[in-house]
Amino acid sequence: MRISVATGLVLAVLTLPTQNAAAQFTEKKVLTLAAAQKMVAAAQAEAERQHLAGVIAVVDDGGWPILILRMDNAAYVASVELAPGKARTAALFKKPSQALEDAINHGRIAAVTAHGYIEMQGGLPIVVDGQVIGGIGASFDTPAHDVQIAQATRRAQPLDQRRRLNTVAADRTFLRF
Repeated sequence: MRISVATGLVLAVLTLPTQNAAAQFTEKKVLTLAAAQKMVAAAQAEAERQHLAGVIAVVDDGGWPILILRMDNAAYVASVELAPGKARTAALFKKPSQALEDAINHGRIAAVTAHGYIEMQGGLPIVVDGQVIGGIGASFDTPAHDVQIAQATRRAQPLDQRRRLNTVAADRTFLRF
């Protein structure tokens, strides 16, 4: 009897740390290739509708490329580096890449030392349920077109998700779908 009680107590003590350890894990949203393909297709359709050609890139929350599309006759060869860089910047800073450009233009010159980031318009974070799961970057002929094409990815999101994840206030901290 004592052995079974002692064994039961030991087993109970051993299961406590594993329950606490399991409680430390959280659920993480992940950007899939299928989702990236839908976003890029929506952006490409918008670009083609406007007779524009450029580069569209989607990265994960760590800034690593998931998908890069270079359209025929892209406006600039450099866009192949700019679009993924804008997406990476948006994902890692968790805000539009334009925020860095704005900071520089408003006197925060030290922002140009952010090595490996693109301080130009056209990169937007991809936010789901308040969590940045990646970024999309577009590089076309003008900054306005870059932002416009990147924003076209909203069409790839289901309508109910667009309602639930609406655009945040005017501080432009996040772009939510």
